[in-house]
Amino acid sequence: MADGGALCRSETQHGQPGQRLTLANGDTAWVALQGAHVVSWRAAQRERLYLSPRNQWDGHTAIRGGVPVCFPQFNQRGSLPKHGFARNLAWAAGSSAVQDDKVSQDLVLASSPETHALWPQKFEATLRVTLGPGELTVTLQVHNTDDKPLEFSGALHTYLAVDQIAQVRLTGLQGQAEWDALRDHHGSAATELQFDGEFDRVYAAAPAPLHLHDGANELAIRQSASWAQSVVWNPGREKCAAMADLPGDGYVHFVCVEAAQVMSPITVPAAGNWQGWQQLSVVGD
Repeated sequence: MADGGALCRSETQHGQPGQRLTLANGDTAWVALQGAHVVSWRAAQRERLYLSPRNQWDGHTAIRGGVPVCFPQFNQRGSLPKHGFARNLAWAAGSSAVQDDKVSQDLVLASSPETHALWPQKFEATLRVTLGPGELTVTLQVHNTDDKPLEFSGALHTYLAVDQIAQVRLTGLQGQAEWDALRDHHGSAATELQFDGEFDRVYAAAPAPLHLHDGANELAIRQSASWAQSVVWNPGREKCAAMADLPGDGYVHFVCVEAAQVMSPITVPAAGNWQGWQQLSVVGD
């Protein structure tokens, strides 16, 4: 679908099917059908998401980088595979729409014998990717198609590209409750987060936008109140070296800032709906 230069069309990348969103100003996003995974977002002539060069691109192994959809489980907090199964399965391309200077694409994953083998719940998940000038919004919608409540945890596990992790600053979380998962320590967030080694912390979501400062580049990061937490993660040198799907210096070039539900599950009543979003906006370009 196209209107005034905004366009959404099918496009294969890395040997995998997906959807390309394009604006008249040159901003683009590409979403793989595997996992409804936003793999690329270019805004103001710069790639804003990190993508590992060591991905397998086999259609089922989790993609490292971009915006993985962790559903219906965050990390290993349950009996499902790490971060759930949604990122490993093929989603279906749904409807697309153009409105003013924005274009959006829906991708849909419904419960099936394949998901029932892991999780008995009936559901339909929709990921809506909306591209605007200098802005990307990713919205996860969960419809409970069952006659019993649905409980899940998860995240939009966004890998933000940076030039040099040692120069990065993240602001906006100051004073929010903080759990340092590496030390199992609870405290409050500093005014400014910096990264000089492995970093894995869960924060109570802040009411105002976060700001990622990377030299002259800046992003504003917002999330809906329906996500209770924000996760900030970087593997650091040693852990990165042990990860087969990252190059040894991969940790230098990204930081994950995630809209997440970690500490307690979200409950969706029978026949009910839930949605949560994360929005990334270029500042100053």
